Amino acid sequence: MASKPTPRTPLLSPIRLNGLELNEDRFFSPGDSHDGQLFDGTDFAEADLTSTDFLECELRRPIFHNAQMRGTRFRDVILADSFAPALKASRTSWRDVEITSPRWGSAELYDSTWHSVRIDGGKLDFLNLRTAKITDLQISDCIIDDLDLGGATVARLALKNCRIGTLDVQQATLKDFDIRTTDFRTLNGVGSMTGTVMDEYQLSLLAPILAAHLGIVVA
Repeated sequence: MASKPTPRTPLLSPIRLNGLELNEDRFFSPGDSHDGQLFDGTDFAEADLTSTDFLECELRRPIFHNAQMRGTRFRDVILADSFAPALKASRTSWRDVEITSPRWGSAELYDSTWHSVRIDGGKLDFLNLRTAKITDLQISDCIIDDLDLGGATVARLALKNCRIGTLDVQQATLKDFDIRTTDFRTLNGVGSMTGTVMDEYQLSLLAPILAAHLGIVVA
């Protein structure tokens, strides 16, 4: 009997930051570059962070509510306990980033790029990753009301022990998309599930949806 193929897991590297300089600024301009800095409780609400770079930075308890973050880039960054009822972050770039316990309401992250990112814990009302390019992303122990991956290109995305209300993968391209151990109530885009890894229990729950999609009559 042939062995079952083993899905590839996200390739993640630990973030190690040393000698950070405390940044106590309260005014920020588009296109700023922050390198090797620590932000502790910084309020970025309503700030214009368009095309801003955060390189080898740690951000503790930042507030991003209604900040303009289109094209902002995060690289080698630790982001802890961030808060944003409205996160306006389309076309952002996330590379080698650790995000812990985020509290985001509507997170507009469409057209974004993700590479080697870990999200642990937290509560997200709406995570909009439509048409995002995702390589090596792990989301663990997170509650997400709506996760929209419509049109996204995904390679090695693992959802571990998450609770998701609606999962939307319509027109997504998926490879090594591991949803084992994660619960979801509603699934949109069953025709785009090629490349998904699930357990037998999840498959049994999806059987009626799959049958309807394939035109199978169960009598």
